Amino acid sequence: MTIAVCPGSYDPVTAGHLDVIERSARFFDEVHVVVAVNAAKTPMFSEATRVDVIRRALDKAGCKNVTVSSTDGLITDYCKDVGATVIVKGLRQNGDYEAELGMALVNRKLADVETLFLPADPILEHISSSIVKDVARHGGDITGMVPDCVAPMLVEALNKENEEINVTYTKIATLLEVLVTLFVESVICI
Repeated sequence: MTIAVCPGSYDPVTAGHLDVIERSARFFDEVHVVVAVNAAKTPMFSEATRVDVIRRALDKAGCKNVTVSSTDGLITDYCKDVGATVIVKGLRQNGDYEAELGMALVNRKLADVETLFLPADPILEHISSSIVKDVARHGGDITGMVPDCVAPMLVEALNKENEEINVTYTKIATLLEVLVTLFVESVICI
């Protein structure tokens, strides 16, 4: 039995991600989609939310041989734990190969795990999580770029982000007013 791992941050999962996962499910006996948790990054969605959304999208697609989980450790350690011998990565035309090749070589050295690069579907290759968030942030239509359940979640998360930014701006404005008042009073005293 061949087990493959499809790792990523999936913040949020996109139609391109799902395409690579679904294609992988046709090639391998078992596929583990692993939400990689990076402590150095602040994701828009929680680890649990990302796992849940991917599960729902794959259930809808009928992928029965796919397991969705997460890890905050090395992907190679996860591969060893589940007996995976292949990591699958989707490649777009925007330099993904250069970025992924070094990691593939390290993964082979660490765990004797091979990396299979799947070219992105040309219809989806322009889609990335960053682009989806940027389009949504500016009010653009992300229909078809993400699973249907992601769009309302993304709008809600962006509204919360905007509220937090507005609170921060209000605090900064208040602090500036206080500083200007203190400066003016100190100048008058001199």
